[in-house]
Amino acid sequence: MSSLLDASPLSVLDVLRGERTSRPPANARAAAGLRALLEDSIYELLGPSLRDTPLVVRGFSFRDTSPPLDPSYASLARVRGVLINHYLRLLSVGLLVEDAFSESLLAWRAEVGANELTAFVDQLDDDERARLATDVTAHAVTLQRSLGALSSHWLPRTSLRAYQRLAGGNVVLRDVIDLMVGTTTSEEASVALLDLTTSTLGESHERVMRYHALVQTLRTGVVPLRTATFSTSTGELWCVNVDEELLMRSVHDVIEAVTSLKATE
Repeated sequence: MSSLLDASPLSVLDVLRGERTSRPPANARAAAGLRALLEDSIYELLGPSLRDTPLVVRGFSFRDTSPPLDPSYASLARVRGVLINHYLRLLSVGLLVEDAFSESLLAWRAEVGANELTAFVDQLDDDERARLATDVTAHAVTLQRSLGALSSHWLPRTSLRAYQRLAGGNVVLRDVIDLMVGTTTSEEASVALLDLTTSTLGESHERVMRYHALVQTLRTGVVPLRTATFSTSTGELWCVNVDEELLMRSVHDVIEAVTSLKATE
């Protein structure tokens, strides 16, 4: 697993793209076997009957369960994550962002209108809002400094949503990729996936990275080149090449998640 440190000459995108000459051939064989294994395993768990409500697996299904946080702190963390994601989207289209907090907040409001989180921001007093702005700006500086130049030739897509139905719709896999670059139509593996987090990296982030790679493989039929996660809290990047062993581990992760969801009904 590659780690990006402050002293490294590489950017996040340098690591994601790597050397073109070292990329393996595109793998369009693995997806069918992975899907069949998921279908068979889910059938054993849930049986043949169609459910009224599907079991839904998402990226956050694989994150560690933390002790309950103060509601205000949890909301601040969620807002920070949303704004950093929108900051990435602004950078990906080549915009020069002078005020990361204000411009990301404006982009967010333009997209979602009013919701519970925007209402939370509206009720912050001046000091709380200033602290949030400082926090978001610090994370944005880490991202901007570490990300690197994003070429339009790499076909960048942000906040890419994916949806996969399994076992006749009894299980649904949902996912959101913060940043994807590359194409599935080249002869060599090209697609790289990036997940952003404003927290420190831990074991659960590895599971999320694997899940992104699995859903992308099922969605397109082609195994991606790499999957990665970057922490704007620490400036650390974890990046792994996607192979069939990694995808099999994610299949087992998904089956465990489905088993847990079934047990909580």
